[in-house]
Amino acid sequence: MRYKLEGNWRNGLAFDLHTVESLYLGVDHFGHDRFENTRSEMGELLYQLKYRSDKSSLPKIIDLLKSLNGIETFDAIIPVPSSKKNRQFQPVDEIAMALGQDREVKVLPGFLDKKSGEELKGVDSPDERQELLKGAILIAGDEDISGMKILLLDDLYRSGATLEACAEILYNDAGVADICVLTMTKTRSKR
Repeated sequence: MRYKLEGNWRNGLAFDLHTVESLYLGVDHFGHDRFENTRSEMGELLYQLKYRSDKSSLPKIIDLLKSLNGIETFDAIIPVPSSKKNRQFQPVDEIAMALGQDREVKVLPGFLDKKSGEELKGVDSPDERQELLKGAILIAGDEDISGMKILLLDDLYRSGATLEACAEILYNDAGVADICVLTMTKTRSKR
């Protein structure tokens, strides 16, 4: 199922929900809330890639994305930078590279970077998330992308704050002509 994403871009789309159901199991011995999650097909593939480092899910993700038309019309795909730099590999970069290869679109991994700081995952307030992102996204690449049509790619849409910060930098500092957004999944709430 597809979900329209609103923001400071022309068009935005989340391929599917991340989880379709969460059953609260209680608190574990560390004091953390525990849930049993039922994920969408894309959500499960993304979970396996991101949290289990299972690259065998990558071709399946790209296969699901074959149902989306128009990706090949972009001048470049730019993956949203990760807050977690110490991963074995960056899942969003991997998806972007595979998608770019499949659709014959240039991919610019590392064009955008995120300064080290607090991870947004634990921040529920959209205003607080936006405040933490001020000045956190920067252009790290030296390629001239002015006037280009860009597909901004991310794994999970939550509040849109990170995507909006990336789009703002791309419009204002890189001079791109057009931005569309694609995320693999979205949360069921905007928190």
